[in-house]
Amino acid sequence: MISLGIRLALAGGREALARLVVIACAVAAGVGLLLGMLAAINGVHSQDNRYSWLNSAHSTDTPRSGVDPLWWRLSGDAYQGERIGRVDVAATGTNSPVPPGIPRLPAPGEYYASPALARLLADLPADQLADRYPGHLVGTIGSTALPGPDSLVIVVGRTPAEVKAADGSHEITSITTTPSTDCDDCPVGPKGSSVILILSVTAGALVFPVLILVGMATRLSAARREYRFAAMRLVGATPRQVSVIATAEAALAAAAGVAIGFAVFPPIRLALVRMDFTGTPFFLSDLSLNLWDVLLVVLGVPVAAAVAAGIALARVRVSPLGVARRVTPPPPRAWRLLPMLLGVAELAFFIGRRPNTSAGQSMAFTPGMVLILGGLVYAGPWLTMVGARLMVGRSNDPAVLIAGRRLADDPKAGFRSVGGLVLALCVTTGSVAIITAITAERGLPEIYTAGAGAAVDHTVLGSYLTGWGDDGRPTGAEKPLPASVTTQLRAIPGVAGVTVIHADPLGTPDPTEHQGPVGAARQGGLASCEQLAGTPLFHTCAAGAQTATTAADFDGFGVDIGSNWPRQWPTSSVPAAQLDGLPVLDVVVGTTGSAATVERVRTLLEGTYPDRAMAPWTLSEYRTQAQGQLSSFQRLANTVTLASLVVAGCSLAVGVAGGLSERRRPFSLLRLTGVQLGVLRRTVLLESAMPLLVVSGVAIGMGFLAAELFLKAQLGYSVRSPGAMYCVMVVGGLAASLGVITSTLPLLRRITGPEAARND
Repeated sequence: MISLGIRLALAGGREALARLVVIACAVAAGVGLLLGMLAAINGVHSQDNRYSWLNSAHSTDTPRSGVDPLWWRLSGDAYQGERIGRVDVAATGTNSPVPPGIPRLPAPGEYYASPALARLLADLPADQLADRYPGHLVGTIGSTALPGPDSLVIVVGRTPAEVKAADGSHEITSITTTPSTDCDDCPVGPKGSSVILILSVTAGALVFPVLILVGMATRLSAARREYRFAAMRLVGATPRQVSVIATAEAALAAAAGVAIGFAVFPPIRLALVRMDFTGTPFFLSDLSLNLWDVLLVVLGVPVAAAVAAGIALARVRVSPLGVARRVTPPPPRAWRLLPMLLGVAELAFFIGRRPNTSAGQSMAFTPGMVLILGGLVYAGPWLTMVGARLMVGRSNDPAVLIAGRRLADDPKAGFRSVGGLVLALCVTTGSVAIITAITAERGLPEIYTAGAGAAVDHTVLGSYLTGWGDDGRPTGAEKPLPASVTTQLRAIPGVAGVTVIHADPLGTPDPTEHQGPVGAARQGGLASCEQLAGTPLFHTCAAGAQTATTAADFDGFGVDIGSNWPRQWPTSSVPAAQLDGLPVLDVVVGTTGSAATVERVRTLLEGTYPDRAMAPWTLSEYRTQAQGQLSSFQRLANTVTLASLVVAGCSLAVGVAGGLSERRRPFSLLRLTGVQLGVLRRTVLLESAMPLLVVSGVAIGMGFLAAELFLKAQLGYSVRSPGAMYCVMVVGGLAASLGVITSTLPLLRRITGPEAARND
């Protein structure tokens, strides 16, 4: 039976061969995207495993005995918005642990740098980068210790006394290999919940359209095959034999599609290398498939195709006369809306009941999203039927009546071809709505969006706070800034002004209304009004004031959600003459935005306060880092949207073309009775356009509703207007879909000739 099924698929004439090619190509498109998704997931895990060593001071590994401890300090640096991971190490003996990627520990005055950082060190003037690191380069860090090919990492050799005295130093006895996904307190790498969320979003958004595409492709020419298999039943074939033949046909086409999918995977892999999902591009070797991935696709896709074929031919297995005795299937009922409504209720339940852990939040929200997506597909036929009945009741046009009657009689078939596109619109709407709301909530304060934004972004902040006490007092004040450093800063070309924020001996509350860790009012800082006049974008003092109470640190300027930055700083009673002797909380340096200026300022401030765990950053860099995860999800949403639309377009083309092929004889009979070709073309267009537009409206509404419920439960935000780009994308997508439908209409003339009216 299997050989007969293969022979029928290959030797059934041009129609059978064309069906085989179309199914194979459709399956190949879905398989290629599925392989890309699996490779990206593996890439995330590979990156996480490679830079786990950076978290050695935060791992839960058992201390090793008989090993000389290694003094270790992980700190952050930056160059033009790119993070530089700096590790200061100091051996206490000859067998101290050595990080991966380097042959030995660097001695004091030596350092190893990643290839990308080594190139920067060689190309830039020393006062822009190299002067931050004591000593000289002795080698590069191998790829086994780098997240990606452009990673900026440096391992600096110091003396034990130097590392021990610095902020954030630890003694370690081993280099951890525990990935950050298994370490809640690790500062480097995506947390386990983030990876789970990435997997959930990607799988939920891509698997549904891919399954629809595979199911759509395997149903091509289902009606003609039903007649053929019914004839086999009448001459004595058993239901099992018919099932084996149908399965063999579908599996053959799916297997060919899987092979083509693996062939198109390499270019997809090359495209993924250029995408930045995690903040760092992948090495090409990261985007690989393991044995289980290959088996999942090689075995799973043909099985799914075979199951789809079996479901399509269910009537033949019941009775060989079931095909000839066609009756109108029972209409879908309104209870098909129930799964979608359950998804809405599930999301609404967690408003005010959000789980505390990120993993719990993922587990809470994912089922609701899946129910809404699956429920939308399940409710599609009912929505199509309702729309068709309304359409028929309001028109006397023959094309409208024919299309409406068919959709009302068999809404499942009418909705099937547009199901993938409807899902893509729902996913796109929800993603855009969530990203738009978060971006709006976390953008610059309104008073800085008109003209001042660019100048504010170029300000370098040297915030030297390490934390806040329970009483709201800062715990990381630094020694006073030497007058010589202030002079050097002002002498750098491109520096517009320097403002030093000092610790306030009076403990005046922060005027930006920050709250301390236990609800106590956070204390503010002190600044000279003369210096503030040199950086006017950061507010002004009252007339005649010498000093003012300001924010203790300015990194919240346009970044912190709860900040309420006043237009004028309140006057302080501390005289200006006392400021130079007070500890420093922050150094605010306004620049013109020149890259050389920013890096020279950063290098000078790092040299003045070398033991701080955090390097000076610009406000633009602070905001970018604060929204780093948001940017990752934006890239993920864009990727999912693009992939979903591609799959949906393939599903639509396959569905419409397959529907035309299935109805070639009825359309031929209509033409023989005098129905004009233009009427048939309008009929086909309406049969696809009506369910597309009706259910798309519901899908867009559900996307906004799901986004609103998620934002309320997770962040307390509300959906904002998505903007013109979203409208252009939706209108463009629908117009492109109608274009795909229209492109199939010329087939009507060829497939509805008099010869197609014969009852074979």
